[in-house]
Amino acid sequence: MDKMPTRKSLMTALILTCMAWVSAPEQAWGEASHWGYSGKNGPAHWGDLSKEHAVCKTGFQQSPIDISQIQQSGLAALEIDYRATPLRVINNGHTIQVNYAPGSTMTLSRRQYDLLQFHFHSPSENTLNGRHFDMEVHFVHKDTEGRLGVLAVFVDTGDPSPALAKIWQHMPNHADGKAAPADVAVRGGDLLPSSQSYYRFVGSLTTPPCSEGVQWHVMKQPITASPEQVDQFLAVIGANNRPVQKSNNRLVIDSE
Repeated sequence: MDKMPTRKSLMTALILTCMAWVSAPEQAWGEASHWGYSGKNGPAHWGDLSKEHAVCKTGFQQSPIDISQIQQSGLAALEIDYRATPLRVINNGHTIQVNYAPGSTMTLSRRQYDLLQFHFHSPSENTLNGRHFDMEVHFVHKDTEGRLGVLAVFVDTGDPSPALAKIWQHMPNHADGKAAPADVAVRGGDLLPSSQSYYRFVGSLTTPPCSEGVQWHVMKQPITASPEQVDQFLAVIGANNRPVQKSNNRLVIDSE
């Protein structure tokens, strides 16, 4: 008669203990891993949200930066080969991102980077002599050794962008939304300026985990988008720029 109640008591205690052990770490991890652009999970707190994000506050080569202290130097020209790709656009809750099919590249001084995706920020993350642009496009690449290279393009308000119009037409309006319309292709080169002069510096990812050692190439000439196109992006995503970080005397080189 005594064994059954004792066994039930032990089982109940074991179950409650396991439930407490499982649920507490999940709750803590969910809070720590979430990041955003405002409030307690905003950029000022990224480095405290998770140990994996610590470099967001401890790093010395963080991006974005203000491009102002510039060294003149003749850098090699960028060789950009962006081919057409089927439109695969996602809303990841932080930006609108277009994933790229293999085969498109950026080459600099015989180092070739494969284009993985491009995405958008508004207002711009990098600034030029203290000035924010209305948007910024980031083309994210990786070489065969796993090193990242970003090509950034400023966007000013002006004439509408046909390339943006094609993407915005299929922009998912909620987080985790995806679109892969049949027979719609985009070409990253349609979002590049006519001049390919650029600034170069070493920085980081501008979102957690803020990994450093990223080779940044920022086009000097902006492209344009209509005010309505910028507003359409902001209506879905909202402002999503990380504030400018300390340059820490980093060398910024002008390609010309």
